[in-house]
Amino acid sequence: MTTDVRVLRQADWDEWYENLIRAFGGVAESSEERELWSALTEYDRSLGVWDGKDCVGTAGAFSFRVTVPGGASVPAAGVTMVSVAATHRRRGVLTAMMRRQLDDVRAGGEALAVLVASEPVIYGRFGYGIATSSISAEIDTARVTLAVPPGTDDVRLRYAAPGDVLEACEAVYARVVPQRPGMLARRPGWQRLMLLDPASERSGASPLQCVVAERDGEIVGYTRFRVKPEWGPAGHNGVVTTVDLEGLDPAVRAALWRFLFDIDLTSTLRTRGRPVDEGWQHLVSDIRRCQLRVKDSLHVRLVEVGAALEARTYQAPVDVVFEVEDPFCPWNEGRWRLTGDAKGAVCVRTEDAPDLALSVRELGAAYLGGVSLASLAAGGRVRELRHGALAEAATAFASVVAPWLPHGF
Repeated sequence: MTTDVRVLRQADWDEWYENLIRAFGGVAESSEERELWSALTEYDRSLGVWDGKDCVGTAGAFSFRVTVPGGASVPAAGVTMVSVAATHRRRGVLTAMMRRQLDDVRAGGEALAVLVASEPVIYGRFGYGIATSSISAEIDTARVTLAVPPGTDDVRLRYAAPGDVLEACEAVYARVVPQRPGMLARRPGWQRLMLLDPASERSGASPLQCVVAERDGEIVGYTRFRVKPEWGPAGHNGVVTTVDLEGLDPAVRAALWRFLFDIDLTSTLRTRGRPVDEGWQHLVSDIRRCQLRVKDSLHVRLVEVGAALEARTYQAPVDVVFEVEDPFCPWNEGRWRLTGDAKGAVCVRTEDAPDLALSVRELGAAYLGGVSLASLAAGGRVRELRHGALAEAATAFASVVAPWLPHGF
């Protein structure tokens, strides 16, 4: 089969998007969702594969900025809407799109590409490593209580219509973004994603609700959530499901979590996609009754190894030579000397003897500081060639807080 990979034209968006929906099961999205994704699509960064007149493959990219260790906001291609028609599997369609896309990302000057995978096994062969994880929980709030920190009672909470306080909530989110690697700076238009509330996604729960946290008249935190009333022979058994929650300090966040725990006529709190080191886990009376589950989240690909490693800072001084394997993007292959600390870094090609050998996939996994190079070495994915180099690099790459992707794309 001859694959025709080309940039998406606006006139072809409906066919392109229908192919995407069909590849993910064929269940039609609401008009609200469809209109939003149409508005957010960057046509010059979206690719389609055509077999004659038929669209058989889709792939897109959003122009994001992602926080890296040290707090810098780095341009990154947010790979999205990837699909191949079931009739055209194993014919090189995905490989052709990934080849064109990474070439375009490099030409555009972005050192990173990131994505959320429908299946984690797919993208490793293209150099993506799993860099962040998230936790989900189902908390028995009839039995689990919170021990809140000082200052929690000084936080005022009030209900607000989600749309009425969107600007203030986005201002809180923007202040949080530099504090945690993996977070995305939301571009204009993306705030609409936070209000997306199709009835088909509620599973019988209420429309989206919002409570904001205030201190001295300023909004300093918020949570968006849904409530599903349920009743059994013994009485109420309602479920609260969080959509998101942000706060500027521990007392604000504790006040919001306590509110969610205490909503009348409910006994279960469900939350998903939260940071693995989130503080509420240390406030609960019984962590076992929170039923924690961990899932992979953001996958990272270093498109330009040198520029990517220079874009972040390092927890401890590091001077190490990597022998990098990257057959899909061969311009990255070879030896790179990384010298850096908490103030900055330089990464250049070198002919010096290598200290560590690994593929670009492992560099992507470790890049945001949530996956240890030592852990990857324990699995045989990183080889130490100079004694002590692994400990040095693993310490330097670590992040004080766990990296986290706040929402999908």
